[in-house]
This record gives sequence, structure tokens and C-alpha cells, in this order.
Amino acid sequence: MSRSSIHTNGIWFYDLRTNKHFTLKTRTLKEDDLKDFITCYNPENRHERKEAERFKYFTYDELIARDKASLDIFWLKDDSLDNLDELPPPDVLATEIIEHLEAALTSFRNVAAGLNSE
Repeated sequence: MSRSSIHTNGIWFYDLRTNKHFTLKTRTLKEDDLKDFITCYNPENRHERKEAERFKYFTYDELIARDKASLDIFWLKDDSLDNLDELPPPDVLATEIIEHLEAALTSFRNVAAGLNSE
């Protein structure tokens, strides 16, 4: 693909997953959790956006150089990987795993139902 046919110079990413640990039941995403994103996104004037801890700009060349142009990008350090002694108690971890599995199962059931109705 020629560079002249590219219609973007880069992409802004906001990392809302690292060290946040949202769940569907016990730690749901709330409007307050999005305030930093809204500030960084700067909807009033997108040309004045600035990088921040969780908000980063990647150029087209940086993105295309990634293995298979993957957009699975991490730059923040996941604190939970450093100190295993600070992990939540096993019952909390088990509850979170169950919630994630139930959500995945519900999503898969919806996909399967959609396939059956076609």
C-alpha cells in the first residue's frame, strides 16, 4: 500500500485495563472511571490532545511495524505481576473468574442464537 493512500497519520490509545480490574458484578465500570479518558480525549479540541500516563499516540509507521500490525498495545506496567503477595484473596479471584466465564458464556449464547436464526 502506498503511503499516499493512507488516510491517517496515527492513532490515540487510552489504556483503561491495566491495573483497573473491572468485573461485571463486584467492580463495575462507572462514569467516574471514564473522567480521565474524557479529559485526555479532549472532545472540544482534538488537535490539542497531549499524551498522559494512560493516553498515548502511536504513529502509522510505529503501528505498521508491529507484528501483523497488532493493535494489542501495552505500555503501562501491570502491578499485579510484580507482587504475588498482594493478589486479592482466592475467593475474590474465584468470583472474578466465574463472572468472566459467565459473561463469556452469555456472549457465546447470543452469538449461537444469532447463528440459529439466520
